[in-house]
Formats: sequence, C-alpha cells, structure tokens
Amino acid sequence: MNSPLSIIEMEICSEENKATLLELGAVEPLTKLLTHEDKIVRRNATMIFGIMASNNDVKKLLRELDVMNSVIARLAPEEEVVIHEFASLCLANMSVEYTSKVQIFEQGGLEPLIRLLSSPDPDVKKNSIECIYNLVQDFQCRATLQELNATPPILDLLKSEYPIIQLLALKTLGVITNDKESRAMLRENQGVDQLIKILETKELNDLHIEALSVVANCIEDMDTMVLIQQTGGLKKFLSFAENSTIPEIQKNAARAIAKAAYDPENRKLFHELEVEKCLVSLLGSENDGTKIAASQAISAMCENSGTKEFFNNQAAAEGDGIDALINTLSSKRDGAIANAATVLTNMAMQEPLRLGIQSHDVMHALLSPLQSANTIVQSKAALTVAATACDADARTELRNAGGLEPLVELLRSKNEEVRRNASWAVMVCAGDEPMAVELCRLGALDILEEINVSVSRKNKFSEAAYNKLLNNYLSLKYSQTGYLSSSNIISDGFYDYGRINPGSKLLPLKDLCLQEPSDQRAILLINSRSSDVSPPPSTEDKSSDVGYGRSISSSSSLRRASKEKTNFHFSAGFGSPTEEKSEPTSGRNTAVSKSTTKEKGSRKGRGKKEEEKVKEEEEVAVAPKLTGEGSLEKEWFPPSDPDFCVYVYEVTKSILPITNIKEQIEVLAKYVAEKMGGKIPKEKLQDFSWELHISELKFQLKSNVVPIGLIKKGIFYHRALLFKALADKIGVGCSLVRGEYGRAWNEVKLMNESRKGVMGALPPLEVYIVDLMFHPGSLIKLRSREADHYRFL
Repeated sequence: MNSPLSIIEMEICSEENKATLLELGAVEPLTKLLTHEDKIVRRNATMIFGIMASNNDVKKLLRELDVMNSVIARLAPEEEVVIHEFASLCLANMSVEYTSKVQIFEQGGLEPLIRLLSSPDPDVKKNSIECIYNLVQDFQCRATLQELNATPPILDLLKSEYPIIQLLALKTLGVITNDKESRAMLRENQGVDQLIKILETKELNDLHIEALSVVANCIEDMDTMVLIQQTGGLKKFLSFAENSTIPEIQKNAARAIAKAAYDPENRKLFHELEVEKCLVSLLGSENDGTKIAASQAISAMCENSGTKEFFNNQAAAEGDGIDALINTLSSKRDGAIANAATVLTNMAMQEPLRLGIQSHDVMHALLSPLQSANTIVQSKAALTVAATACDADARTELRNAGGLEPLVELLRSKNEEVRRNASWAVMVCAGDEPMAVELCRLGALDILEEINVSVSRKNKFSEAAYNKLLNNYLSLKYSQTGYLSSSNIISDGFYDYGRINPGSKLLPLKDLCLQEPSDQRAILLINSRSSDVSPPPSTEDKSSDVGYGRSISSSSSLRRASKEKTNFHFSAGFGSPTEEKSEPTSGRNTAVSKSTTKEKGSRKGRGKKEEEKVKEEEEVAVAPKLTGEGSLEKEWFPPSDPDFCVYVYEVTKSILPITNIKEQIEVLAKYVAEKMGGKIPKEKLQDFSWELHISELKFQLKSNVVPIGLIKKGIFYHRALLFKALADKIGVGCSLVRGEYGRAWNEVKLMNESRKGVMGALPPLEVYIVDLMFHPGSLIKLRSREADHYRFL
C-alpha cells in the first residue's frame, strides 16, 4: 500500500499539480518532514521538494520558509543516494536565482556539493555540477571553490559517459578559468591535455564549443600558453580552429587568439606557429561573427612586427573581413555596431589595415552610427572617425558623405565619453585648411569654445581640437586672437579681415570677394599664385588687370619646382613648411633653407622643354570643368596678385641666399618698406595719405578684398602682414601681432652675441620688433621704451 507521500510524489510531475498543491497549502507542512526521524519520510519529502522546486512560485515560498539549511543537511554522507539525488536537484533548481545562491553559499552548501561530484550515481553528479555551475557565476563562490580544491573532481567529470555531465563540467570550467588561480590549478592537474584530447575527438563534437571556451581562457595566461605550446597543444588548437566547419567554434577560436594576443609574449608564440595563416582562413568564413573576431585578432597581432610585415604583403587578404565589419555598421543591433566600430578602430592603428578600411567606403558607412541615438554607438563611431580620417583623401570623403555635420553635433552631447571622442575626431579632421574652414562654418569652433569655458565639460581633446582648428584656419585665428606665431605659416588664400568679436562669423573669402565695396576696412589678401610661368616683370601699374571672377590658368613654376624637389609641404614654393609647428630657436628654419637651396641648384639645369611641360601641365590642371552637354563651369580662384609674385621671386633670389639671419631680416624690412611707400618720419605720419590710396584700389577692384601686392602706400598693419608673408616664404621665423589703432608689428628672435651662454651653451635668445616704418630695417628690443612707442604711440 502506498503512503500519502508516495501518492503526492507520483502526482506532482505536472506543473498544474504543483500549482494545485501550492494553493492547497501543502508546501509548508511538507517542509517540516525534511527533518523527520523516519528515513522513508525524509526521503519522500526530499523527493517531493526536488521535483516541486522547478516551479517559480514554489521557489519563492521555499526562500521565505527558509528551508535551505534543511535541504543542504540531506547531502550528508550518511543519507541514501536517492536523498542525495533529489536534495541536489532541489538545490540545482533553487540556485538559478541570486537570492537562493546566496543562501546556499552562506549556509555551507558548496562543500557537500563538491563532495558529491565523486558520487557513484550519475544523477547526483549531474545535479551537483549543475548547482555548482550556477553558484560560480558569483566571484565569492569561485574563490571559495579554489579553497575547497574543486578542480580535480570537476576534471574527472570530463571522463563521464554522460554528455550532459561533461557539458556542465566544461561550462563550469569555462567560468572558473576566468580567474588566474583556477587556470593554475587546471594546469597543475593536467586539465589542458584533457581539453585538447576532447578537441581532437570528432565523436565529442558536441563538446567542442565549450572545450574551446576553456582553452581560450587558458591561453590568455602566459604560463599555460607556454605549456600548451610545449606539448604541441597550441598547434593542434590552431589547426582545429582553421579546419572546423562550425561557425561558433571558429568565432570562439578567433576571440581566444584576440584576447591572448594582447600579451607580447603570446604574440611571439602565435607568430612562430604562423597564426596569421589561420586568421586569413577565418576571414574567409561566410559567418560575419567569425570575420569580425578574426579581424579583431589580426588587429591585436599586428602589434608584432613579423605579423605586421606579413599583412603588409597580404593587404587584400582581409578584405572580406573588413567588408563584414563595415556591413555590420548598418546593423539594427546597437551592440553589434559598437563592437564593429571598436574592431575597425583597433585595426586602423596599423597602416596597411587602415588603407584597406578606407578603400571600403568606411566614411559613408559611419554616417548612420554617428547619427545613432545610442551614446555607446556614437562614442565608438566618433573614435573610428578619429582612427581613419588620418589623411586628406579620407577627410574629404567624410565631408562629401555628409559626416561632418553629425560629428560636430556630437560635440553638444551631454555624455562625457561622446564629447571627448567627438573632440578627438574633430581634432583629426581639422588637419588641413579646407576641413578646418568647413568645421568652423558648421559651428565646431563656437561649440568647442563653449565647452572649454566649462570646467566640468572640457577635456584635453576639446582644447586640442580648438587649437587645431585655429592653427589650420589662420585667417580666423588672426582675426580672433590678433596673433600668429612663427610656426603659423601664411599660405595662399590667407586674408586679414581685421579684428572680429568672439562668436562672430568670418565669411569665406569667396563670399567676401563677391560683395560690393563698402566703407569697411579693406580685407588684405595673400596670394602668390600667378598667371605667369616665368618670373614676371614689375607690374606697378597693372592693378586694374586683377579680375575676381577670372580663373587662373597656372601657378608659379617656382612653386611647382619646390613641390617637385622636396618632401615638405611648401607654401608658394619658397621654403615655407605649412605643417611646421616648433618655433625656430634662431629665428630661421634651417631645414627649409637647405631644401630651397637644393631647389635652386636643381632649377639651373631645367631646360626649355621642361619649362614648357610644366606650363602645359599647369594649364591642364586648372582647365574649366565640362558639365552636362558641353557647358563650362569655371572653378573659382582667389584674385591673382602679380606684384606679390614678383616680391616672392625677388626676395627668394636676393634675400634667401644671405646666410646671416639678422641681415636677412634687415634687408627684408627695407624691401617691404620700399614697396609700401618707403620710410615715413614720425612727424610726417599724419600726412601719409594711405587711406585714399586704399579707397581707390577698392573702387578699381569693385570689392573690399585687396591683394597685398597692389598696395603701394601701406601703414603699420599692411607692412607687418607683407613682412610676415614674405618671411614665411623664405623660412625666416617671425610672428605677426595686431595692436590697437591700426598698429601691427613683427617680432623676431635673435641670439644676443654680446651675452655668452653658460659653460659653452648658445647665447640666449632675445625678442625684437622689426621697424618697417620710421627706420626700416632697425631692430627694437621688445621690452623697451622705443618698442612701446612703435606699438602704441
């Protein structure tokens, strides 16, 4: 005859019956039977709770009734195997939820569960390892597990004939081997060999994914990595990853390599085993996840010089992987987009990979992530822009794709990381003048200025981006700050609009040229592009020939020659590096002077045919564009300035060869003064009718924009700008400073030969103002009464 408990046990297998027993209030009286003195009663009660604990409502009630201690007590060695089975089943069901995990751990349930891993009954083993797997999700449980020496009995379960037990054991090892101590214990107990054997056994392919996950954790540890390599396991691992047909296995293998490759010693071991070939093979997978993981591994491995060299010669091999990553940027899952952007950023650190990424239209693909509503995606996308927009072509592509607008908008983000990465990207994008001008037009400078005022919102990149924008948009910088340093090299297209207030917009040169003349101050233009190929004769009376809508047919042959003969970026071809930022200690850029000297030497041998070829190339380069049915669309160019071209030619020919920097400055100052109306005595300054002259030029040109070479009667700020522009052409370092009441001046640094340096060091540098008005060519010490008179009186 069956007991009531036996009947209940038979009836509670269905969820409906479990719910009915709960409603009838049977659970609470049953809990008291867990500790009944009769062994049969205890057994049946334990069996009932083992089955019922799979119901969520029953779990909740059991937690409230605090029965965990009574269930754990049923794991005692003296209890029957069947009690062990259902008590461990109850704990396995309960341990799914965090609160129950805490109760099991705090009431000492981990130790008896580990002991039961050696039980002869497979159900007891299965329930115990399942409960342990749930418990070790918590770090504290993992630490205690090591103290209880649980690794050996867990490894023994890998030999079980039951796949579910093997699988749960591997899952548990996959969690605990995230800790270094567990990896050491696995290594000491020959666990790595067991894992490799599982991977080698085709019949165990249902365990391969989990086994690979454990190996992935192990190879992150250098000592374990060396052991695997010495026993031949690492080579087997790579072969297994390359030859497997299961995408999940390949993806996990690539992830394992990526994680381990962040250690330089691991990279060395991988390279010795030719991991690059394995990764190239994984890139050929049809699974996007595998391609992304392989790309990430390649990015990490490229820190190794041998790997980098390999991929320099295999640039096209990872094309499919790059394609997969870029396609993922248009995914609907934010997590996938963020991960793909991160991998692309890492890959872009290596030049051959960056070139491959750029060739896959990455800038257009980043447009959507930049406009995402998810701040993580925004941040990662901005970082990818910073990593890939390293050259002018990439930046132009970003601009043409419409990527600058959303990038600038991210500067307004309330998220600190988004703001920082957007500032970083803007700093990179502001690497040349056209981009800097466009970013300023979109409001980037104003937003950055606002950010940098706030102590809580500013960051190093926002400050660097602000400075980069100004340093690559010198017209705006001079209008806003009134100062250009010796490293701010004036190039063609620079214009002095005059002082503007903070927050005011500076119109582009084209817009200013198209405006009608007004009574505002003339806008001074620097432009050494000439319509003549050979050095032009003096054009003293040709101001009326300047046409603002006219396309310029060619550039100066001297400028072209300079570009051909040097690796520097030169402005107008006369030795002015546009990217040079450090201030020359002697006031002279010696590297530029050498380059220009070399250029001069090479120019002597240029024949007539070469001159004609250059002229022909230049005319083709600026020929009007054909659009539509043969219609002509002329490209707009700034007004030409033949006189200024003559100035550049003459100072290059006569002043550049002078070896003494002080003499160069003095001769150049006299030259500038001569071209601007000569010496003006202080008492005659009021009689110098420069205003009428400028007004006449504006009337003739029908514009407020006046090329500097047309000005024959110039005051302080005209002369100072001309001096700076010409000095930059021949590599003479000087700054340009705007003062009040139409004053501006140039400052130069020269060694004071009368003051010897300490212990043979170079004499100290002193700052001088160059007199261009009263005594052209004289140098005035900056901190002197005479200097104050020149600047302010």
